[in-house]
Amino acid sequence: MNPQDPFQQPTYMPPTEPTQPLQPLQASPNQPYEPVTPPAQAPVAQSAPYGPAPAKSSKKWAILTFVFIFTTLAAIGFAVWAYMSYVEQKTNVETKVNDAVSLAVKKQQEKDADAFAEMQKNPNTLFAGPEDYGQLSFNYPKTWGVYEVSDASSGGTYKAVFSLGVIPPYSTSQRYALRVTISSDDYEDIVSGYQSKVKSGDLTSSTVTINDQSGTRLDGSFSKDVRGSAIIIKIRDKTAVIQTDAETFTNDFNTLVKTITFNK
Repeated sequence: MNPQDPFQQPTYMPPTEPTQPLQPLQASPNQPYEPVTPPAQAPVAQSAPYGPAPAKSSKKWAILTFVFIFTTLAAIGFAVWAYMSYVEQKTNVETKVNDAVSLAVKKQQEKDADAFAEMQKNPNTLFAGPEDYGQLSFNYPKTWGVYEVSDASSGGTYKAVFSLGVIPPYSTSQRYALRVTISSDDYEDIVSGYQSKVKSGDLTSSTVTINDQSGTRLDGSFSKDVRGSAIIIKIRDKTAVIQTDAETFTNDFNTLVKTITFNK
């Protein structure tokens, strides 16, 4: 082979046999022969297919299942509580609204009834007493009826009572919307007859002017069952007492008093 020729192919050379046979290794006479033992390999840890791992996994799943069930039940309980609270609040609100509406309707009905009752009183009716007794006159609601207990056609005391609707039989203890009495009794004597009740506080006394003439007004309890107002006025040689027996008719009474006239 020419090292100068890079393209020259190498020549195959067959292996040569050794001239002397190979001798086995001999141990040293001072060192006994020991066979070489390959190093022991560390055992590979293998997990047993049915070891403790499945037990831990089962416990984990049990805990997760318990937590899931507990959470679900808690959520259901909260939902039921929330719904019941909503229903209760809704019921309370609806009840309050219904009560408020009912109260408003009731008040409106009462207001309408009062307005209708006041409208029914108009136009008022004119009352005129005996001409010989000064012809006491005033306007009263047309819904009232009047009954002359004594017309004084043959002298004596004139008496008339007024009542809403049907007039009950006349009695001194019966209460009326209005009662009118014209008598020959002295004005001072009639006023003095109420002084004991004025002093006890059952009645209050005040001065009024009717048809340019001074009179006395009494308000309060005239008796155990009669609580109202009265006007006492002198008419010529007579004395007139106009009285309501119930505070229910106070407004009507005040309106009526403003229309009183008589012959002086």
